[in-house]
Amino acid sequence: MAANEGGKMKLNYKHTLYACFSGYIGQAVVSNLPPLLFVIFQSQLGISLEKITLLITVGFCIQILVDSLAAKMVDILGYRIAVTIANIFCFAGLLSIGILPMIINPFIGLLIGITLNSIGGGFIEVVVNPIAEALPGDEKSGVMGILHSFYCWGYVAVVLVSTLFFTLVGEQYWNWLPILWCAIPLLNLFLFLKVPIKTLVEKDVQISPRKLFSTKTFWLLFILMVCAGAAEQAMSKWSSFFAEVGLGTSKTFGDLLGPCAFALLMGITRLIYGKKGAKYDLRKLIAISGGICIFSYLLVSLSPIPAISLIGCALTGLSIAILWPAAISLSSKMHPTGGNAMFGFLALGGDIGCAIGPSLVGLVSNVVIKSNYAGIGHLFTGENITQSALEAGLFTAIVFPIVILLSTRMLKKIK
Repeated sequence: MAANEGGKMKLNYKHTLYACFSGYIGQAVVSNLPPLLFVIFQSQLGISLEKITLLITVGFCIQILVDSLAAKMVDILGYRIAVTIANIFCFAGLLSIGILPMIINPFIGLLIGITLNSIGGGFIEVVVNPIAEALPGDEKSGVMGILHSFYCWGYVAVVLVSTLFFTLVGEQYWNWLPILWCAIPLLNLFLFLKVPIKTLVEKDVQISPRKLFSTKTFWLLFILMVCAGAAEQAMSKWSSFFAEVGLGTSKTFGDLLGPCAFALLMGITRLIYGKKGAKYDLRKLIAISGGICIFSYLLVSLSPIPAISLIGCALTGLSIAILWPAAISLSSKMHPTGGNAMFGFLALGGDIGCAIGPSLVGLVSNVVIKSNYAGIGHLFTGENITQSALEAGLFTAIVFPIVILLSTRMLKKIK
């Protein structure tokens, strides 16, 4: 860490990369902390399941809207101002979740907090990737893999710290948890104000969105991002519930065996990919990941032994780990002048997938429950209808890695 003549600390591009890492930890906090509190919202604040579902839907819709507008906003404001605004929204969102439900209508307070979080999280996703991609150096895919692994470490930290907080302090003091997590976006706010930031592609060089949309490769990459987000979130959002239903565990063990194990393997795989992945063809790595993902979902949905199904849940984290960062790096290689518009639309595709994946699992599970296994229940092995219905829902999620394989096969034909 160098110092200038006045004795002050001089920040360099290495610190910019650290700020990007911390930015993804912040996104993991605002994305994954509220779902861990849904049961508490229901029991202590009297928020119905229908309203909790509305909170999820509103959050996804706002994030998708932000993705569609963020690229243009980044072009107007610049990276530094955009990422500063993003962290302000994340800070305000977490603070609102901790304070507003205590002083106004709880549902309105939570809705305001999650709305602010979704705006901040959406901006972070669009702006941090090009900031990292613009850093000096040649191994962009490696940097992108390590960068996205920090989302996983943030996810693991949210689960572990929250579990420890509830064990030591108690669930009745839940509102202090989002207030404590405000420290992360506050830290990021000051980091991004100080670190040097390069522009990935100058405005006059960037390819126009119309020309980008006219290329076959962009739409294949967009589909890849949709399916990567769907395959990831279909398991991420349902793994805790599946662990509790499949093994009859407590919420604590359900979170540790489900989303925590999933995120841990995802993070380790992204870290390895970041260190070693640059030497391999990204299209081959994506295809291999898609194949493992199909196997993982089959293991989860068709295994007669719940413990093996849980291994499948964790294995899914390994299989989908590189899909998102590899797709972004591949896009940069195939469209080096894509600029902010390309990153914005890729983020939009990923978030559309994040909404579609868990929704499909829930929809199919609900249909199976209502039809009482009509025609397909005999394929699944759950001891109760809820478990078997969820297995049926997770089984349908293999459509996403199948599409990933097909898309990658088409991309391999393009030089």
